[in-house]
Amino acid sequence: MSTFTPGLVHAPITPFNQDRKIDYAKFEQVIEFHIKHGAQSLAITMHPGESVSLTDLEQRAQFDFVLKQVNGRIPVLAHVSDSGTSIAVARAKYAEAVGAEAIICTTPYYWTPPAAMISEHFSQVAKAVKLPFFLFYTPDEMGGIKLSTDQVLKLVEQLGNFSGLIDASLDWQFMINIISNVWRTKPDFQLLAGNEYMVSSGAIGATSMISSLSSIAPNLVKELYTICRTERYSEARKAQEDMAALMFLLKKYGFASLKSALVAMGRDCGIPRPPQNQLTQTEHAALAKELMALSFMNNEPKGW
Repeated sequence: MSTFTPGLVHAPITPFNQDRKIDYAKFEQVIEFHIKHGAQSLAITMHPGESVSLTDLEQRAQFDFVLKQVNGRIPVLAHVSDSGTSIAVARAKYAEAVGAEAIICTTPYYWTPPAAMISEHFSQVAKAVKLPFFLFYTPDEMGGIKLSTDQVLKLVEQLGNFSGLIDASLDWQFMINIISNVWRTKPDFQLLAGNEYMVSSGAIGATSMISSLSSIAPNLVKELYTICRTERYSEARKAQEDMAALMFLLKKYGFASLKSALVAMGRDCGIPRPPQNQLTQTEHAALAKELMALSFMNNEPKGW
């Protein structure tokens, strides 16, 4: 299997209409926006895209739609995670059949199975396809489920298509232990930053980055990634600090802040599906004011 490096991966949101159904006309604009503004790959659909609020049929329909819309211009990575192993396996097979470039899978939703069953979950999903398999490690989002270094190393030995670790744990020691050990036997194994903290991840060895904030500030995301890929980490400090400011602003207002910020940027994609809440008018106005007060946002695109 040839090495597939995703590069700068944009993770689009899922736009909904007033009936809370997927707005495919708006979704087309979303995809074209990301391609226009620096996406080297797309990840469909990650947690900021409300994957856990989509049915299996909706997720498959998204694969179909995005792959048709992209039409081979950039790779599409299919996020196939689910609470049941058989569901994730079937979704992975479907993604492969319709033309995805790779699959992404995290630990099972809701459950907290023992380590052996988590490993079995990953093993079954990876073995179901011939595509590159990327393990997405995000313990804070997944109820604190931890993976051990030994657990990941054993999976690398067992799974020929295990191509990389997408890490959003911010556990630098974990990442260093994985990479320093895996590269001895599998030098093409990849580390991907699972969020926009690219300076630290890049210094450890990350070659790619998944970004949900590319929906809001694609120019800053591209600048940060590009500088880090040339290993000029001291020069990346300003971009990383700006990115951290944006991340902390959105965190202050919660999950709905992402779509609220998109409204402020002239790219209204509706509101989140329940049980996620939308911001009140007062909260939205406050977020928009703080967002526009960030000087670097003057360099970001307004509208589509």
